[in-house]
Amino acid sequence: MMQHGQSRAVIENVYPELNGGKHSIKRVVGQTVTVEADILADGHDVVAAMLKYRSKTAKKWQHKPMKPANNGKWQATFVVQQQGFYEYTIEAWIDHALTWQHGTVRKIDDGQQVTSELLEGALYLDKIAPFCTEEEEGYVNYVKQLFTDETRYHEAILHVKSENLHNLFLKYPTKDFATTYPNLHVYVDRLKALYSTWYEFFPRSAAQEPGKHGTFEDCIKLLPRVVEMGFDVLYFPPIHPIGEVNRKGKNNATTAQPDDVGSPWGIGSALGGHKSIHPQLGTLEDFLKLVDAAKQQGVEIAMDLALQCAPDHPYVKEHPQWFKWRPDGTVQYAENPPKKYQDILPIFFETPDWQNLWNELLSIVLYWAEKGIAIFRVDNPHTKPFGFWEWLIAEVKKQYPDVLFLAEAFTAPKIMDQLAKLGFTQSYTYYTWRIHKHEIVEYMNELTQTVSREYFTPNFWPNTPDINPYIMQTGNEAVFFTRLFMAATLSSSYGLYGPVFEFIDYEAVPGKEEYHNSEKYELKNWDWNRKTRLTYLITILNKIRRHNPALQDFTNIQFCPVENNHLLAYYKATPDKQNQLLMVVNLDPFHRQWGMVRLPFEAMGAHPGEKITMSDLISGNSYVWGSEYNYVELGPELPFHLFRIQRNLW
Repeated sequence: MMQHGQSRAVIENVYPELNGGKHSIKRVVGQTVTVEADILADGHDVVAAMLKYRSKTAKKWQHKPMKPANNGKWQATFVVQQQGFYEYTIEAWIDHALTWQHGTVRKIDDGQQVTSELLEGALYLDKIAPFCTEEEEGYVNYVKQLFTDETRYHEAILHVKSENLHNLFLKYPTKDFATTYPNLHVYVDRLKALYSTWYEFFPRSAAQEPGKHGTFEDCIKLLPRVVEMGFDVLYFPPIHPIGEVNRKGKNNATTAQPDDVGSPWGIGSALGGHKSIHPQLGTLEDFLKLVDAAKQQGVEIAMDLALQCAPDHPYVKEHPQWFKWRPDGTVQYAENPPKKYQDILPIFFETPDWQNLWNELLSIVLYWAEKGIAIFRVDNPHTKPFGFWEWLIAEVKKQYPDVLFLAEAFTAPKIMDQLAKLGFTQSYTYYTWRIHKHEIVEYMNELTQTVSREYFTPNFWPNTPDINPYIMQTGNEAVFFTRLFMAATLSSSYGLYGPVFEFIDYEAVPGKEEYHNSEKYELKNWDWNRKTRLTYLITILNKIRRHNPALQDFTNIQFCPVENNHLLAYYKATPDKQNQLLMVVNLDPFHRQWGMVRLPFEAMGAHPGEKITMSDLISGNSYVWGSEYNYVELGPELPFHLFRIQRNLW
């Protein structure tokens, strides 16, 4: 806090503020930033405060008066209207003009003579006169004449109490010895940073013919299917050449057979590295044709950014200093004990040649951004230095502000938080393992009711190629239904490892959260013409998400009381309450469950007993609720309601 020696106003506990202003909070274009602070001063004088904000490209500050809320807390808001950085700060001061007006009015009301006070008031009018418009200046001069003319005393005291004079003092404050808080920052992204719907499949499994390696041409043929289901991001695992040395076989076998295709994350061979295309997928021109075809249908292609190398990646020979060599002359391959990745060499970020390394890795992202890629899913970012990511993301954003980064970081909470603060747009989360009601409520409250909401944007995935959760390993359709439904309605961004989820391919390695016959190590032949009940549900949910903006935010959730621990109820609404929804989920995949749900009448601006129409956007059924608590019953066959709330105000 920047405070002059004679400043009396104190600014404390500013919110939102991350790590003393070291990191930026996040918003998307059109969102509001609500700034709060404890503002206080000695004595009984009137304290005033101003929120100042501007985009980094603007020369002038914009101002919003802050208003006291309760217990010394002050508040003001502003709207971010363009991408890029904004900065904001708070000024607070003793407002002598308002102090004069407040005290003089109280004396007048007490019947005291205020002739001397009127002369003092004339001095405050002199201070604001130079800033007034022509019309305002005329009023100020007129009031000043009244204050200095004892014969017009009674007319003068009427103007002391006038709203016009009060508003002028507010508009043109005298800020002698103001206290100024250090500048804080907001980074503003495009809407997809907050609201996105992801579908993942392996392009090499896109072919219709069994045993044939898929191509980008095959992927183009699948675009209408992805669009029909309502996805706007199509994410591919790495599309680069796959290493031959230490290539993994089926089911993660350490010895590959001649026809084994290997893991796409073992990047690089004699055919090229991170800027090259796997030749069996097609050419660079084929890939760009796919990117363009997807864009024309409203879908963005997300690439995998895996900063690691196969043992025969060109970097290993060209830049051996970028890898860690053991005393026996071999390179240390990647490990996450007890897991071993013999087909992957981690990059040695502590190399003395780190600057050239960083620049080369940045060039990978810039290369694909120049080709039209604006979304990167980043593999294991928590295994690379924080400083590297902060630098790389900032450098990319300078040239390509639309680029978004999804952190695949299933790691410790504070590390996930740090990555988000450093610039990652979205992050994978612990949703995959939050199963029980209390776990889900606790986790969502952590994401939405703490400072985490200011910088951490979740992306909920029920499954990934790396994770076959225990809860889904029975293949119970109701489990897949509820995991999909909650991912799509709890979070504003969610994703699916598509065909495996959609076709309920649940077979697991015994005792592990891994897929048996994993697609990571072999080609799959999916019946892309097949549609399951999940296919239809995905399509319906994604359409509902598009048409209901309450589902396009994650911070607006409120859980509702329901008298059954197997039932989860939550409410979402837009700020203007034009779109209000209630979701109720049966978490028991085997039995019918029922209970009494209470709507959040206070948040709705309604009252218990009011007639409210509840329209289920999935089943098409409608109900009129007229009690404070209302009965719901859900079975495993369709274990949720998604109600649109309509108040009957006639």
